[in-house]
Amino acid sequence: MRSRWLMVLPFALARVLTAQSSRTVEAPTPVMLEFEMFADLYGTRLVAAFDSIPAAKYDFRPTPVEQSVGYIAQHLEDANYTLCGRFGGVQHPRTAKDELPDTVKARWPKDTLVARLRASARFCDRALDRVTPASMANVTGSLLAYETDQAEHYSQISVYMRLLGLVPPSALTRVFPPVVAVDHATLQGDTGTYALAKGLGLVVTLRDSALWIRSTNAGAAVRLWPSSPTEFFIREIDAEVSFRRGEDGRVSGLTFREYGRDHPAVRVP
Repeated sequence: MRSRWLMVLPFALARVLTAQSSRTVEAPTPVMLEFEMFADLYGTRLVAAFDSIPAAKYDFRPTPVEQSVGYIAQHLEDANYTLCGRFGGVQHPRTAKDELPDTVKARWPKDTLVARLRASARFCDRALDRVTPASMANVTGSLLAYETDQAEHYSQISVYMRLLGLVPPSALTRVFPPVVAVDHATLQGDTGTYALAKGLGLVVTLRDSALWIRSTNAGAAVRLWPSSPTEFFIREIDAEVSFRRGEDGRVSGLTFREYGRDHPAVRVP
């Protein structure tokens, strides 16, 4: 979809942020950061792909022996719960609807299928957050199976979209919001260090009348472009930063948003 931003921010700046919410004791390994980054990337692309295919085309299949769009959607939901349950240590409670035949679920309305697929992706987000460095050796096979399944089915649905005359999410041109002017005092107030997890954080600095952000693990800085006095976006990666202010009007933290996930960070005094 875009050039690899690991070349810009070592260990993937955006993936570092996931450590904040659930890994307050031990930081994720660089290998786990890679697993999480690709899971977020393909998970988001898959939901976006199914959401962009018209409901009238959910019975489309290139040939009679292949799966329909709707069938792939329900299969992915079930595969997400099965595979992520293996490395997350928590099983998704099944309902009577889950036990229906795949051919029946494949005929559910588009909105139902997309909502259920999105929910299964969030389940996998939480499962990834439960993987610790100590458990990596026991769950690597399941992690690889999950990400291979995502990549395989994204390739499959991308071909379907091309045949339908649609553009897959990974081929869309990113549209940036308009850049607005923000006064120097406001920008200066946003600078500082923001804690994410033990040994991990973000540093925001002011240079050449613009904010720059980098990770504390020696990552190179990238520019933050303002779309409002509190909202900024990054051109090198598909991510946004929102600064939060306390009752006294001072910046107390920020939220890093990428691939549908919000990752809060607290400003270090």
